[in-house]
Amino acid sequence: MNILITLCARGGSKGIPDKNIKLMVGRPLIHYSLKIAHNFANKHKADIILSTDSDRIKNKVVSFGLDNIDLSYSRPDFLATDNAGKIDVIVDVKNYAERTQNKLYDYVIDLDVTSPLRTLEDLEKALSLLKDSNAHNIFSVNVAERNPYFNMVEKNQDGYYGLSKQANYSTRQSAPQVYDMNASFYIYSKSFFDNKCKSAITDRSLIFQMNHICFDLDHPKDFDYMEYLLSNDKLDFKLD
Repeated sequence: MNILITLCARGGSKGIPDKNIKLMVGRPLIHYSLKIAHNFANKHKADIILSTDSDRIKNKVVSFGLDNIDLSYSRPDFLATDNAGKIDVIVDVKNYAERTQNKLYDYVIDLDVTSPLRTLEDLEKALSLLKDSNAHNIFSVNVAERNPYFNMVEKNQDGYYGLSKQANYSTRQSAPQVYDMNASFYIYSKSFFDNKCKSAITDRSLIFQMNHICFDLDHPKDFDYMEYLLSNDKLDFKLD
């Protein structure tokens, strides 16, 4: 079984400048994802490749001294814009890795640098679920705190507001369970690429529900909150 781990880290970031290499408790943010990629690769004989357009990010990764990370790929300019889709980015680096490694990958595990609160066990369990199914992919989620069937509203065509999903549930507990995509990882099977899927949400997608806190860094306050959790030992799990 051939597995490729991709880490996509574009140089430009408007919400949190230089967030991929911004220090988080004394370590560049990307270090946390590279470390778990390194551990997974050593255990499961996977390949790791970095997709970046930034020499600063590439040089920072070199300084970590992790010897099993392929740094030979440079993301082309047309895939390094705000409008470039993540799937296109992954497809391009996967195709490059297959050419240079002379192998086809059965699974691609994409680790999002800006959502590093994951464990080796998370990745292994999710991959096992995908392998035992006919799904195209699986991605990490947490149970959502808000529910569109019960306490989320949107504007209707008359200018008034009602439930996002029309239903008659008297409690949130009785409404269908919904989930937040936390962006931490996505695992794609070969069929995902063979079928030229354009989105991580397909007609044959699975979810992996994390039993611990996990969230994406979109705003400076998210960065501050994650740093608080890490520096004060407030996580409800051990970060690998």
